[in-house]
Amino acid sequence: QVQLVESGGGLVQPGGSLRLSCAASGSISSSYVMGWYRQASGKQRELVARVSSGGITNYADSVKGRFTISRDNAKNTVYLQMNSLKPEDTAVYYCWAQRIVAYWGQGTQVTVSS
Repeated sequence: QVQLVESGGGLVQPGGSLRLSCAASGSISSSYVMGWYRQASGKQRELVARVSSGGITNYADSVKGRFTISRDNAKNTVYLQMNSLKPEDTAVYYCWAQRIVAYWGQGTQVTVSS
């Protein structure tokens, strides 16, 4: 079993920044792919960014150039630095980890509004 706990969400004005963190515990290892999904109200959950065990990253087109994903394998933690936030980034952000089975965090709300 793997447990994922997110932190760092909140309310921010358009153009602002937030940094999300996800601490993993349990049977986690650096071989897991880790990343972030988000789900806006009334919409399907979508992949935001992911990072492989080797550090290869992938981003949704909508966040390229604004968001940066990173991981610290020593701390079993993955981060999402979000800059130049837009109202359309408003969603619940979920941490995700997978090797064979997918694990999810409980989600953290990000609201971008003036």
